[in-house]
Amino acid sequence: MPTVDRVLQAETGTEQTAVEPPARPDPEPIVSVVVPALNEAQNLPHVFARLPRVDEVILVDGGSTDDTVAVARRLRPDIRVVTQNRRGKGNALACGFAACTGDIIVMIDADGSTDPGEIPSFVEALRAGADFAKGSRFQPGGGSADITRLRRAGNKALSVLVNVLFGTSYSDLCYGYNAFWACHLDVFGLDSTSPAPEGADGRLWGDGFEIETLLNLRAARARLAIEEVPSFEHNRIHGVSNLNALTDGIRVLRTIAREWPRRRRDMSRPVAERAAR
Repeated sequence: MPTVDRVLQAETGTEQTAVEPPARPDPEPIVSVVVPALNEAQNLPHVFARLPRVDEVILVDGGSTDDTVAVARRLRPDIRVVTQNRRGKGNALACGFAACTGDIIVMIDADGSTDPGEIPSFVEALRAGADFAKGSRFQPGGGSADITRLRRAGNKALSVLVNVLFGTSYSDLCYGYNAFWACHLDVFGLDSTSPAPEGADGRLWGDGFEIETLLNLRAARARLAIEEVPSFEHNRIHGVSNLNALTDGIRVLRTIAREWPRRRRDMSRPVAERAAR
């Protein structure tokens, strides 16, 4: 189709070109950042100082006994504070995601290990066409000051396993720095409303550190467009991590085992049915 209209001017007999107005640029997406925190009052000043301009910050408090909430509100009077309804990082993220009002949701840690200054790289990957921007410490430009040899080897082995079973090409399975378009939230099937079940630890599956693997596997199952973003993991600034390489590694293995049959069922569905999901 022509981009200009030729308009004959009867009075002068001349031809005038009427140029169409330029297309408006896409509006900036609204960015929400979710920060799960449990007794991170000492770390929040460092984390919030590195935050770029974002539209919404949601702190999910896990029942802190220090001044985490007060410090967060002092540093960012516009912050929204959500109290998680069960235990664990996964439940904190589920509660935070459910409270977001933005177009893009970014998840970072409150201990200073994930660099908030990298958020624009994740947003750019999404704006360039990705549905799910996945942080990787093992892409060129990424790295870690914190990961041990044991955790690195375990992460590598688990990544290879998932790549074989799920047809992915992940370089870093167990890393908690991700961003995604909010319209895909339902893909992850996270429960942010059920009360804590009776049992040994009072958690649903996905409420612990296995949440990072769960998000990656369900993004793959849903065939989201996934882009790995190089990221550098820093040492925790203050305090001690609750991560346990052995027990949390077992939970990751169990997550893979639980999600794999669902992946096979998805693949066995007719193409038309899969497209309709």
